[in-house]
Amino acid sequence: MSLTLPVPDSDALAASHALQHQIAAEIAQHDGPMGGAIPFSRFMELALYAPKLGYYSGGAAKLGKDGDFTTAPEISSLFGAALAQVAAPIIAQSSPNILEFGAGTGKLARDVLTAMAQQGVRIDSYAIIELSGELRARQQEALRDFPQVTWLDDFPAAFSGVVLANEVLDAMPVQLVRKDADGWRELYVTVEDGAFAFTPRAPDAQLKQRIQTQIPDGESLIEGYLTEVHAVGCGFMATLARMLAAGKGAAILVDYGFPAHEYYLDQRIGGTLMCHYRHHSHPEPFYLPGLQDITAHVDFTAMALAAQDAGADVLAYMNQASFLLAAGIGELLLKLDPADPKRYLPQASAVQMLVSPAEMGELFKVLVVGHGVTLPAAVMAADRTHRL
Repeated sequence: MSLTLPVPDSDALAASHALQHQIAAEIAQHDGPMGGAIPFSRFMELALYAPKLGYYSGGAAKLGKDGDFTTAPEISSLFGAALAQVAAPIIAQSSPNILEFGAGTGKLARDVLTAMAQQGVRIDSYAIIELSGELRARQQEALRDFPQVTWLDDFPAAFSGVVLANEVLDAMPVQLVRKDADGWRELYVTVEDGAFAFTPRAPDAQLKQRIQTQIPDGESLIEGYLTEVHAVGCGFMATLARMLAAGKGAAILVDYGFPAHEYYLDQRIGGTLMCHYRHHSHPEPFYLPGLQDITAHVDFTAMALAAQDAGADVLAYMNQASFLLAAGIGELLLKLDPADPKRYLPQASAVQMLVSPAEMGELFKVLVVGHGVTLPAAVMAADRTHRL
């Protein structure tokens, strides 16, 4: 592999080496007739979430100019304010509670709570489920003035209110599958000459079924076609749906991805797996495990069906631009005085980034699933669930 990327410091490099040894040891434990190997989904899980060493469970900064990537809440507080304008009428129909998954630096929580207070909407509880110890610490500092914020370690059995998940699904482990001459194969990870490498294995019955149901026209795809199967994401959506079905409310999920008929195109032969390291993007998942994010685009059709099958209603689906404009982000921007260029121009530029098709407006999508509530008319007018 020949990547020209920033060199990590010695402590970070040592942590990555420790994680590599841990992954290699687990591969050795699975030795068999075809040699030791683990599914790529397990490799990705360890690379991102291994205790103290994984990307999200370790201590390195992930967000902002000193991290690896920037998310919509970091770009503008108007993103959270717009979400609050959709969340408020849902809360009015359910309960004054918000649950956020993967809250990043805490900026979205702060912006939503601030906007809710400005609207006169009382929030009794804002719970956060966060796997990263480093990010949880940043959240606790950023949200110390909001006593209704608490942290949970797992899903509640039932929930009423609004669930927020911004760029959560893309970081869930995926299975990699490749169309070979004799059919679909799952890619496992092994060790060859001291380095991680892929090795194909026959898929089990469960994966075979998921390939058949998730990939439209999979049999017509060309030999060598590589893509992802989202079993963990589907499991997350099913649990989320059951939680909402036991209560009343809606989940707003924002992420980059496609519906199935756009995800598995002939020209997307290499899949969507992508890595992020110090604001550089590249396709090499074996590069310095634990120091880089590993993501895959979201198959929103699979996510919607998983939620629906588990008892939730698919309330809306659209691109981020349509959602934010329906949520009133344009009107929020107009509340700023254009005669004050120091305040207005940065926010106008940020909104342009959030809604422009050339930036985040088209690639990022919004999926809303729920139970017992309806969405504002402006959001429903922008709904494109028929595209799923």
